[in-house]
Amino acid sequence: MSFQNPVFIPGPTNMPEAIRQACYMPTIDHRSPVFGEILRPCLAGVRKVLKSESGHIFIFPSTGTGGWETALSNTLSAGDGILAARNGMFSHRWIDMCQRHGLDVQVVETPWGEGLPAAKYEEILKADTAHKIKAVLATHNETATGVKSDIAAVRKALDAAGHPALLFVDGVSSIGSMDFQFDAWGVDVAVTGSQKGFMLPAGLGIVGFSEKAMKAVETATLPRTFFDVRDMAKGYAANAFPYTPPVGLMNGLKLSLEMIEAEGLENVFARHRRIAEGVRLAVKAWGLELCAASPDVYSDSVSAIKTPEGFNATDIVTVAAEKYGMAFGVGLGEVAGKVFRIGHLGMLTDAMMLSGLATAEMVMVDLGLDVKLGSGVAAAQEFYRHGS
Repeated sequence: MSFQNPVFIPGPTNMPEAIRQACYMPTIDHRSPVFGEILRPCLAGVRKVLKSESGHIFIFPSTGTGGWETALSNTLSAGDGILAARNGMFSHRWIDMCQRHGLDVQVVETPWGEGLPAAKYEEILKADTAHKIKAVLATHNETATGVKSDIAAVRKALDAAGHPALLFVDGVSSIGSMDFQFDAWGVDVAVTGSQKGFMLPAGLGIVGFSEKAMKAVETATLPRTFFDVRDMAKGYAANAFPYTPPVGLMNGLKLSLEMIEAEGLENVFARHRRIAEGVRLAVKAWGLELCAASPDVYSDSVSAIKTPEGFNATDIVTVAAEKYGMAFGVGLGEVAGKVFRIGHLGMLTDAMMLSGLATAEMVMVDLGLDVKLGSGVAAAQEFYRHGS
């Protein structure tokens, strides 16, 4: 693998040099007022990215997986009912975590490649007249399949059923890259991490809690120590953490948020849509299809590309790394060996994406797939020249 080439995995993403340097900072006293000058802009900046006026932001030394655990352990009790759809590897892993915590999960099995079944959610929630379901899980962007789900529709399902369950949303591969409306969608807990849209190394689990979620914190009885948001909130009041904070990563996050704000949040989303559309046009020119079942669920941060029956898609990733020094993502779970993934999120430009498409083309030709060199690149070029 070459350090000179950009990566096209769905995370960790390419890191701007300025952010890397911001993480590489001298040691400071994290209990001094200096740390508050890093912490406060991070909390305010994340709230802006979530499009929330009143969300409670918590940043843990962790990853998105720690964010999942933060959501569960702070708001629920053993035996509580959970409603979730399994439509990809990451929804599957969150379901697995719920089960390990002793929660009663009702799983709606959904084809990998489709979005969340909001209508089925509504049907189940209406039938739950005793309100045994305490939380609904929703993966906004399923990284394994390149599928975006309609979170507003899930909220409408809850409201139509008149159900008081909390709405938990995994936005790990969407927040900071795709539009996310915490307040407007009625999200109660949003989960993300530092290594995707925020263009940082892995190491921060970032969560937003609504007022309703914060009230649930007071009655929840699942064990929590490291991820206790009450301890974190108490630390924030003194411009500190309840334990040693990851100061360098926090300083990098502060700069990342400044860069996102300087570009303009809607411009960031538009850039991701444009780059993603170029990839989709390239896939079509190659004569291949996306794992995502229809355009309304196409992700703007990652594309999972199906290869012909009998072909091992993992070979594309292996040869790209060994022969050309470039990284793409393998298929996971039910789509392992059936798809390869191109991540197109974070610090990325049209020109960088063209290098990835060109390399993917060379690898597919090397492996004998019926792909014409230059076809996908030309399709993307034509769009990037005229796309807005």
